[in-house]
Amino acid sequence: MLVDSHTKSTSPDGTFAGATEPVGRDRAGTAASRGKGVAAFVVVLLAAVALYRFVGSPAGRPEPAAKAAPLVHSGDAIAVPDGSPLRAKLAIAPVIAREVPRDLALPAVVEVNPARLIKVAPPLAGRVTQLKVTLGEQVKAGQPLFVIDSPDLAAAYSDYDRAKALLALAQKNRDRQRGLSKIGGAAEKDLQQAETDYATAEVEDQRATAHLKQIGIDPEASNKSRTVTVVAPMDGSVTDLGVAPGEYWNDSTQALLTVADLSSIWVTASVPEKDIAQIAKGQPVDVRLVAYPDEVRHGTVLFVSDVLDADTRRTKVRIGFDNADGRLRPGMFATATFHAGSRTLAIAPTSALVLKDDVTQVYVETAPWQFAPRTVDIAFQQGEQAFIAGGIKPGDRIVVKGGVLLGD
Repeated sequence: MLVDSHTKSTSPDGTFAGATEPVGRDRAGTAASRGKGVAAFVVVLLAAVALYRFVGSPAGRPEPAAKAAPLVHSGDAIAVPDGSPLRAKLAIAPVIAREVPRDLALPAVVEVNPARLIKVAPPLAGRVTQLKVTLGEQVKAGQPLFVIDSPDLAAAYSDYDRAKALLALAQKNRDRQRGLSKIGGAAEKDLQQAETDYATAEVEDQRATAHLKQIGIDPEASNKSRTVTVVAPMDGSVTDLGVAPGEYWNDSTQALLTVADLSSIWVTASVPEKDIAQIAKGQPVDVRLVAYPDEVRHGTVLFVSDVLDADTRRTKVRIGFDNADGRLRPGMFATATFHAGSRTLAIAPTSALVLKDDVTQVYVETAPWQFAPRTVDIAFQQGEQAFIAGGIKPGDRIVVKGGVLLGD
């Protein structure tokens, strides 16, 4: 008979080793074990994913420590906290003081003393027929300068002659009325009228005579020419010439030439408004001219102008010099050094200065690593040093390097 292949073999004890029912139960057990393993693996995997999400996510990751701020502002005060990288970039040093001379060097120019300068104008309108001087020529008082032919001179002569004739007639009439009045042969009013006429004629004669003398004509001269010779009013030099022979000049108020006495001269310096307090009358001044750089002329301040130029914010200061040798010439450039007493100024390196909103500041240490800005007034700078007139004092500790970082 046919036997099933699964039950064909037997065990030594006579039982079938491959019975159908036991074999089925073993397979089921194995599958169950495998199912439990897979389920456990899935559970572990899900737990691992959940743990990664919790630990590795931004929400679960521990927050790093907050970074320290480089500066701490409290009003105008600025603090540099511990750990700030700015501490390594700042340098702090005390302010020192020095005695400095109060010498003030300013640009200047040589000018003519206005009291020794005369602009020569023609006394009458007319044509210039002769020009007897040249520009820059030295002249003496009374020396002829130019000759002008003027038709107005004839009118002046006529006025003079008429005034003389009227005066003579008025005098005769007055004398006659006086004689008649003494013998009672003239009315009082006639005598008064004669006296008035004589006084009027006398005044007119004086006016005509003065007019001729002002023109430069001798009223008693026999030669009554139409030409007028204009002479130099003083010793000096012709510093300006604005006419040529043959030119007609109809404006008697406009100068034809200028005569200036250069025996004494002015050196005029322009002083800034902020330095006016350092200048006073009688103050010693050294002047060095560009034309003579190896020479120093010593003078004193004649006066300080009371007027300040609104555009340049400067005032004029004049220094007088004798110029008998004529070496100082109007228009020369010079440097005027005004000497004053010395003063004590605080000194800071220029690296400590910080420009902010059109003012210059330094940072002063108020406590260790605490600073406050302070506006300073700079008197002047010399090289890499700034001389401070106000705002800080000797002994103050200031930031001399890296101060610009405190303003960020």
